[in-house]
Amino acid sequence: MTEVRTRFAPSPTGYLHIGGARTALFSWLYARHHGGRFVLRIEDTDRERSTQAAEQAILDGMEWLQLDYDGGFYRQSERFERYQEVIQQLLEKNQAYYCHCSRERLDRLREQAMQEKRKPRYDGHCRSLGLGPADGAVIRFANPQDGEVSFTDLTRGSVVTQNAELDDLVICRPDGSPTYNFCVVVDDLDMRISHVIRGDDHINNTPRQINIYHALEAPVPAFGHVPMILGKDGSPLSKRHGAVSVIEYRNMGYLRESVLNQLVRLGWSHGDQEIFSLGEMIKLFDLSGVNKKAAVFDTDKLDWLNQHYLKTLPLETVSEQAAWHWQQAGIDPAGTEPVVDVQRERIGNLQQLVSQSRAFFEDFDEYDPAQAKKHLRLVAIPVLEALTEQLKAIEDWQQEALSAAVHQVMQQLDIGMGKVGQPLRVALTGHGASPSIDKTLLLMGRDRSLQRIETAIKWIAANRQPQEQSH
Repeated sequence: MTEVRTRFAPSPTGYLHIGGARTALFSWLYARHHGGRFVLRIEDTDRERSTQAAEQAILDGMEWLQLDYDGGFYRQSERFERYQEVIQQLLEKNQAYYCHCSRERLDRLREQAMQEKRKPRYDGHCRSLGLGPADGAVIRFANPQDGEVSFTDLTRGSVVTQNAELDDLVICRPDGSPTYNFCVVVDDLDMRISHVIRGDDHINNTPRQINIYHALEAPVPAFGHVPMILGKDGSPLSKRHGAVSVIEYRNMGYLRESVLNQLVRLGWSHGDQEIFSLGEMIKLFDLSGVNKKAAVFDTDKLDWLNQHYLKTLPLETVSEQAAWHWQQAGIDPAGTEPVVDVQRERIGNLQQLVSQSRAFFEDFDEYDPAQAKKHLRLVAIPVLEALTEQLKAIEDWQQEALSAAVHQVMQQLDIGMGKVGQPLRVALTGHGASPSIDKTLLLMGRDRSLQRIETAIKWIAANRQPQEQSH
């Protein structure tokens, strides 16, 4: 078998969106499954829309997902000499020609076709005129006029198109820049791409590209077109369904493993299995498992996957990905691993982890108003004072001793955990969400815990009225 070589070829006109990331993953998995190579190519021939910022956004998304590519990556804008060389070859073989048709003439052709309910296509007016370069002229590929072009799609089966349905597409614009369908063929040929895996919105381009391969007497790669991605309402996935950029999901606190698992299940399946490690994806992935029907992006499923991976991935893996979120919050990630270990059992994403854990690493000036109103009342002062007395007596600040101290106060005052734990939790963290109270005390440390309890007692005394005693 010839070496498997796949590619991901995004245009740098925006972020790496979910659809592009799914295509990149499928191409990457196919190459890795077959021990082949995966190529990254930036298709930036659209000079007006392509930006360096968008290119970097794509590279950042690929890096976060850890979809590594073999060797450096290619930019189409750096290959113009090669494109012109191939265009010249086609001109010399009469497989391409100059077209001088004006925009007005082309618009009339289109309008007439629409009125007659025909598919708009160029009529080949300049094909046999032997024209040369001129201002405003384009170069068109001389598509075969008879017969058919066929291929076996790796996901959809046999696809047959009559050449009469295809017009002579423009391969070079008036400004000398080559067009997408032409550049793709030259690139895939030069990069020895064996399998082209891409969205099914490209399937109509494939017959045109195959005819260019034939004109160049070049081997035609295998094609696999994967289904489009829909939102839960059945319409194409877009911003109205929520985030569509891969990096947005990182920013919202999702683990890369969760996003990759969600992506691989968008149009691909292996029995009833829902959860796949990256190693399993590489081992099991094949295009025969790709569905023809459109896939639905389910955020609820992604949330479920994220909670699963938060709990089950190695602690160092979760901590490594949490580091970015700590840094965004202005907190040094060093020393945060114990907090991550405790919090990951009870939160849904890394953003929540950091927002609910800031109090372990930095002081706060205000209490959550609703939690303070409910739990920092005058009746809490004797509870917090009793806790202070018990906690100060602890010499070895360990979880077992801390738990015993809290239960001693419950017995001493004859009250339940809620009337001890919640005032203490708000005093320590400023809000009502934290791990178990003994773990919270342990992670907070002796000095910080005692200082915050003292601060809370003073705050209650200064801010609460006597009539609150009985509430």
